[in-house]
Amino acid sequence: MATQIKISAVEEITNDFKESGAAVLTEYRGLTVAQLKELRRSLGKDTKFAVVKNTLTGIAAKEAGIEAFDGQLAGPTAIAFIKGDAVAAAKSLTDFAKSNDKLVIKTGYFEGKAMDASEVAALAALESREHQLARVAGVLQAPASAAVRIIDALRAKREEEGGAAAAPAEAPAAEAEEAPAADAATEEA
Repeated sequence: MATQIKISAVEEITNDFKESGAAVLTEYRGLTVAQLKELRRSLGKDTKFAVVKNTLTGIAAKEAGIEAFDGQLAGPTAIAFIKGDAVAAAKSLTDFAKSNDKLVIKTGYFEGKAMDASEVAALAALESREHQLARVAGVLQAPASAAVRIIDALRAKREEEGGAAAAPAEAPAAEAEEAPAADAATEEA
């Protein structure tokens, strides 16, 4: 019979799955508490790295509609529940795994799709969301910057030419004012 503690644990893991845009299943056999703390810190505040019980996690994954972990829940298991930037979290996990061979990335899911360990590594190789947004902002800003430079160059050229450029610019306006008066005189005749 299921105890209230196990029921609560399944509910918590199910909620973590439902609230996360991505999750990465890892095996952490041999990592010290200090290393796990360092990993959690590197993942940031938008990622929860939790040591989980395999049986309860299997039940929670099914309740959340996640099939990516089927057959993968064996051994000491921890899951990174990613609510923020999945690329940054995947990068932190893979970087940590490179320097600590005891962390093994097994599988994951991103936006509802299952990923194997190589796909998690490919996700980590992408640029972070912030970097991509900065790049888009730069591309969008480039035409405005070019227009400003052109206007500044034209203004500087006009200032170099001095008052000579200002007089002809005023002359067409004066002629335009006289033209309607001349048209009116021909209409009267």
